[in-house]
Amino acid sequence: MSTPDQIEGAPHPRDTAQLFGQDAAQEAFLDAFATGRLHHAWLLTGPSGIGKATLAWAIARFLLATPPVEEDGLFGAAPTPTSLSIDPEHPVARRIAAGAEPGLKAITRTPNPTTDRMRDQIVVDDIRSLAGFFQLSAADGGRRVVIVDAADDMNTSAANALLKMLEEPPERATLLLVSHQPSGLLPTIRSRCRTLRLGSLSAEDMARALAQAGVEAHTETPALAELSGGSVGAAIRLSLLDGLQTYGALIRIIQTLPQFDRAAALKLAEGAAARGAEAKRDLLFELIDLLLSRLARTGATGAPPAVEAAAGEAEILARLARSQNAGRAWAQTAQETGARMRHGRAVNLDPAALVLDTLIKISQTATG
Repeated sequence: MSTPDQIEGAPHPRDTAQLFGQDAAQEAFLDAFATGRLHHAWLLTGPSGIGKATLAWAIARFLLATPPVEEDGLFGAAPTPTSLSIDPEHPVARRIAAGAEPGLKAITRTPNPTTDRMRDQIVVDDIRSLAGFFQLSAADGGRRVVIVDAADDMNTSAANALLKMLEEPPERATLLLVSHQPSGLLPTIRSRCRTLRLGSLSAEDMARALAQAGVEAHTETPALAELSGGSVGAAIRLSLLDGLQTYGALIRIIQTLPQFDRAAALKLAEGAAARGAEAKRDLLFELIDLLLSRLARTGATGAPPAVEAAAGEAEILARLARSQNAGRAWAQTAQETGARMRHGRAVNLDPAALVLDTLIKISQTATG
């Protein structure tokens, strides 16, 4: 079972050996370390699933295993590090892998002790636990590292407790905050952190990251990269839930528009209503929204996306969104169907009916 800071079907960021496509962020941190400008708090930002948590764990290993540049060893100053990589056999790396490193504390959502159900927020007690961690680990005089994943999950009380720590940071402590939506954090938290911005992965880096995670995408990698927005986490989810096949089914349904293939639509809708299909159902709703967005963008720009996410997609999108007016119509449909799907899921409407109604609305937009 995955934990709140782990993508379903992917290795935990702690156990991910290599980070791909984020050289600029790694180099920025190494430069700060080498020049003695190591900030006490770092905000790692960017879309979900692109390696922010993997980078946080790599930084933690590096800081706990690497002496500061200014400290001289027996034979003079240590060489300036050029990589965050730490030998897996290093004692720090081994302790982190075993969850036994005393200088590291990871904060994430925790189970409610009363109900044993996973909370949907990081609560103030999770942050207050850091006080004991800092007191216990201060005795050896070494570094201490805290990873908060994701900082977006903190409720107001937890955020205020963390802010107090950022205002009076413990000596030789580094806090690493993983954030998918930093605009939602307190401005005072953002202002007290140095930001490392991570970007979406290229198709090449995506292929390498998927291979490392044990996902064999091969020729599907460009389509996975396109539909996932360059997020390896999203690409893993697409792969595990047959997302490309589902998107292909959507493309085949709109291929015949304005003639509506009701049989194909019913098959897709019934699949979404199957017992135990909740994850695939959620993905289907997301893919419908993504398809409408790609139609709207095609109309607005006058050209379909450069990379096809399904066979024949470019020609179909160009035909159905041949003008800016058509693009606006698709954008309006995306807004309306998105709101209806969110409402339907919130009140537990029949998923088959919800999917079918959405596809009928798409058909009506194409006819109009």
